Amino acid sequence: MNETFSARTKSLIDNLKRTCASYGLGNDGNEFKIVTQAFLYKFLNDKFGKEVKAIDPKLAESENWEKAIATYSDNDFKLLLARLPAGSAKLEPVHFISYLFTNSNDPEFAQLFDDTLRDISLKNSSIFSVETEDKSQIRLFDDELSNYIANKSQRNNFCKAIINQLVEFSFEDMFDEGFDFFSTIFEYMIKDYNKDGGGKYAEYYTPHAVAKIMASVLVQDDATNVTCYDPAAGSGTLLMNLAHAIGPDKCTIYSQDISQKSSSLLRLNLILNNLTHSIHNIVQGNTIVKPAHPERRYDYIVSNPPFKLDFSDDQPALASSTNAERFFAGIPNIPKKELDKMPIYLLFLQHIISSLSSEGKAAVVVPTGFITSKSGIGKKIIEKLVDETMLRGVVSMPSNIFATTNTNVSILFIDKANTKGEVVLMDASNLGEKIKDGKNQKTLLSSHDEDMIISTFKMHEAIEDFAVVVDYNAIKEKNYSLSAGQYFDIKIDYTEISSEKYNQVMTAYTLKLQDLFKESNQLEKDIAEQLGRIKYE
Repeated sequence: MNETFSARTKSLIDNLKRTCASYGLGNDGNEFKIVTQAFLYKFLNDKFGKEVKAIDPKLAESENWEKAIATYSDNDFKLLLARLPAGSAKLEPVHFISYLFTNSNDPEFAQLFDDTLRDISLKNSSIFSVETEDKSQIRLFDDELSNYIANKSQRNNFCKAIINQLVEFSFEDMFDEGFDFFSTIFEYMIKDYNKDGGGKYAEYYTPHAVAKIMASVLVQDDATNVTCYDPAAGSGTLLMNLAHAIGPDKCTIYSQDISQKSSSLLRLNLILNNLTHSIHNIVQGNTIVKPAHPERRYDYIVSNPPFKLDFSDDQPALASSTNAERFFAGIPNIPKKELDKMPIYLLFLQHIISSLSSEGKAAVVVPTGFITSKSGIGKKIIEKLVDETMLRGVVSMPSNIFATTNTNVSILFIDKANTKGEVVLMDASNLGEKIKDGKNQKTLLSSHDEDMIISTFKMHEAIEDFAVVVDYNAIKEKNYSLSAGQYFDIKIDYTEISSEKYNQVMTAYTLKLQDLFKESNQLEKDIAEQLGRIKYE
């Protein structure tokens, strides 16, 4: 990864945040919209420049491609746009950052800024719009970004300050950087905005190490023209790692998430990682109540669903007979207290199993308590996975691998056509380094730790006190427990000693025990004597 590119890009993000703070939007709920949308505008503008230069060498040779393209006739410009790669933003000269910069002293500049972003959204709605579950569209940019500044007299200056940050350098040389670069930039940009809270489903950020392990274990062969799905996608970390392992040009992504913010961040992630062709498959909506792609079955599914959530309002409808096939193990009952602790992950897990193709594979983050379920819905799910030989394995992760939750987690691997015929159970709880992350403690896995987990799983390697490989019958004999520790060999250390040494040790123990008995008898006498001296007055 080019460190100069990384430093300059991170500096731009920091400057955008600083600009927001200067105008009273620091840590405001709308700050993330301004920062991410301004960044996206910059990204699309510079990528457009790189693409048109590749089409017309004259533009590449010109001192200023934006001025050169402005001399095109209407017909020539239309032909240029027609030759852009599929999924590319189609911009007009009046959309360029340079045009806004030149006109930044316009007395109605904030309106010009808003109109520009709105026009880009409208002209590219067929490429970049995200759908809701009722088929309405969420366009690329908010209609009036400047309106987040309450003081109308400051809106021109605010928009001008944003544009001044965007003209500092060009992204053009960075577009050849790969997934590692853009995933790092994306994580840096959203690190303050993708924390749990807000909306009905909490927005969890999956650590890169967990995402890498899930993708690397799932994708073991060359895959072409496959479908990937996450029913609780969040900002898309899991899907991006999976797409990278497969190849962005070899897969199509589908997703759903109830959070509009998460859907917008996922769209940004897709654009950064050359997966624009999958934007139309992002749906903002309630997966459990109304899945967006009910008839589709997927080749790969990855998910880190919310574990606990109040879904009591939806429970009666979910429990109807029409959902019996999808929720084969049942719907959790509505508790009398603590509604927010209803185990919604059990519904997501059943939905995922039902959504796999006949040879589909899945990796799902679950609470570690699930893998030893002894009754109820959890036990029924495990029984199905084992009895129908689709359980591929389990990796129990270290505590605090997620900084925002103390819940211990495991990764459940499912393979509808488990050709290995055996199951890998792994206890990775002792790996990693404990560090402080603000007020929380966090466990970080090293690259060596990650590779050890991945290679051990893929090679079906048994390692003492770390991993076992068992058949399905062995799991049934253990009452369907998926905890690796229950399958580890019990070791007893033996030490060879002579008969003389044995007698010496036993004599010493006997003498010690006699001394303890004498001391105990004396204590009994002392206590009785003290009690006898107590008198009532």
